[in-house]
Amino acid sequence: MQMIRTALLTAAAAGLAATALASVPAAAAPAPAPAPKFLSAEELPASHTPWTAGPVRKGLPEYGAVCTGETTPAAGTRHREFRTELDTGARQIITVAPTAAKAKALAAKLRTSFETCLDRLKEQDPGLEGEAFYHGRVNVADGAHVYSIDTSYPEVGSTDIGLYSVGRDGRAVTVVEWGQLGDLDGAPLEGFRKTTRTAVAKLY
Repeated sequence: MQMIRTALLTAAAAGLAATALASVPAAAAPAPAPAPKFLSAEELPASHTPWTAGPVRKGLPEYGAVCTGETTPAAGTRHREFRTELDTGARQIITVAPTAAKAKALAAKLRTSFETCLDRLKEQDPGLEGEAFYHGRVNVADGAHVYSIDTSYPEVGSTDIGLYSVGRDGRAVTVVEWGQLGDLDGAPLEGFRKTTRTAVAKLY
């Protein structure tokens, strides 16, 4: 009888312990990191007519990312389009990589995509002429880099200028694109550098 009584007391104690453990709330899972923030229309380079910002959309843009479309992954990527009433437009693309190391590698690949973009465009269209320049680093977060690509079709007399930047903060990589009719002399390079700084600073 003594052995039975001891066994019952032990089982009861075990049951109470299990009940107590069950009543302790599980540790809350860490909150996910906030999504990187996009530029607003007011943060783009000054224009003759106001900028209008489109909605933030998941994935890659459907068109226009001629330099980086094959480099940027669709997974973890969102984008936003901007426009004015004149022939000026802009776009921001943000990709959140699984790790900071992968984000760093992506940023390096994107830089190469811009550095080789004009040559690739000329291979696709022998009638195209142009110049490409690297405009240096912007010291913000893990760094950003600014480029320009000036293209023209002499046969029809059209010219286009595009400003581009790649920046990173931890796992987030952003590309900012700006373009209009004209050439580099008429492009707001300093304003674009400021926009790039703001874009990277807003990521986190």
